[in-house]
Amino acid sequence: MSTASDLSLPTAEHDDAASAARLNWLRAGLLGANDGIVSVAAVLVGVAGAGAGTGPVVAAGTAALVGGAISMALGEYISVSGARDAQRTGQAAEQAKLEADAEDAPALAAHYRSLGVEESVADAVARELARPEVRRRRAEAALRDAEDEVVSPWRAAWVSAATFTVGALLPFIAMLLAPESLRVPVTVTASLVALALTGTTGAVLGGARRGRAALRVVVGGALALAATYVAGALLGTHAL
Repeated sequence: MSTASDLSLPTAEHDDAASAARLNWLRAGLLGANDGIVSVAAVLVGVAGAGAGTGPVVAAGTAALVGGAISMALGEYISVSGARDAQRTGQAAEQAKLEADAEDAPALAAHYRSLGVEESVADAVARELARPEVRRRRAEAALRDAEDEVVSPWRAAWVSAATFTVGALLPFIAMLLAPESLRVPVTVTASLVALALTGTTGAVLGGARRGRAALRVVVGGALALAATYVAGALLGTHAL
């Protein structure tokens, strides 16, 4: 009776952990795309605002895209590597404790009785859980589930760089395809629409209010683009 229950719970927990991991990757991808949209669009708009021609705009945008993607990948790799090392250290200590701990059967039985389990059932379950073979299998299952939760730094770096690049390409393409007289408003419009979409998608994944989440992202992006355009325009007027 207890064995079937013990076997079903880890499976359900594993499925929940896998679903949570997928959602985390999706959210991380959306954040990378947002960074790519805002940072590269800001550079493009700022350089265009300074009155630069197509060549300098393309050069600045390319440098921002390549440098930003590498920076995102490096930052994510360093961050996840540190988190993974700490996580694995804690997992190893927990596994060793679980394997070595004899798990006092009377204490376990008392715990289950405090939860309202019948005394004979509580004693039987406690004795079963305290057996060395059961402890070993529980430790192995816990380690497998924990390993599934450990994120690969290389994968995190690749995802960050890829999503940043995808996000950055949108304002870049908009800037290149738009007529020169309209390239700034077209790029700004395309970037804000893309930010609204990513903000809404992130809200759906996180169960938040879509309108508020999209508005936050759009307002933040608009402020960044406005600031860089004004800076570029001032620089082009007074310094070049």
